Amino acid sequence: MTERETDVRSDRGRTRELFVRFASVRARHDAQPERRDAEYDELRNDLTVAHLNLVRFLALKFGNRGEPLDDLIQVGTVGLLKAIDRFDLDRGVEFTTYATPTIVGEIKRYFRDKGWAVKVPRRLQELNLAVNRANEKMAIELGRSPTVAELAERLKASEEEILEAQELGQAYNLLSLDSEVAGDGDRKSQTLADTVGTTDSGLELLEDRANLERAFHVLNGRERVIIYLRFYESISQTEIAKRLNVSQMHVSRLQAKALEKLRAELKEA
Repeated sequence: MTERETDVRSDRGRTRELFVRFASVRARHDAQPERRDAEYDELRNDLTVAHLNLVRFLALKFGNRGEPLDDLIQVGTVGLLKAIDRFDLDRGVEFTTYATPTIVGEIKRYFRDKGWAVKVPRRLQELNLAVNRANEKMAIELGRSPTVAELAERLKASEEEILEAQELGQAYNLLSLDSEVAGDGDRKSQTLADTVGTTDSGLELLEDRANLERAFHVLNGRERVIIYLRFYESISQTEIAKRLNVSQMHVSRLQAKALEKLRAELKEA
């Protein structure tokens, strides 16, 4: 047996011994949580210190996402404490195996709660995450990107809710003012800071866009999906047909019908 293997077994043995002792005092503490228990605090602290390297190791995996490593370690430590409080030796698994998903989950929750650039209802945040997970899983299962309808069926949601959740994903993570904005052709790229204070040509179209969005009530669900994907996301009819699992010709007919409805509605407005 190598020296490394001996050290690992020794650490596991010490961890198990600490948890055996901790289990007994935890029962006592849980019976009277308001009462200060020095032995409980000491054993819980020893277990925490013994596994801080695990927290640091897992936090480093998220170190390139713009948050200070110390903050991630602090958040991960919260997950470690939760794992310590819930761990049961009778589970038959090593504590590190049990604690890892809890620590990682706490760090991911931190990014989820902090990362939204605008206030978004928790229901839609969770749906956005569910859509992303389902999209990855179904892409593997199907060998292609799932359609909006397929995602809606898998997640028991409407197609409009799926599109709304995907659009809300754009509200995630604020950009730095130093972020580059691609220039036209060979023109030198600019940063977001360079554009602050300049006239936004899109403002001239703001009223037209608002009127158009108000007119959307005349469209049915599938027509709204097609118009959104075609003109808001600049997706081709062929790709839309794949996502909706219909023919390109059918998409073209529905698009023409939807545009005619919108023209008629806007004329009356």
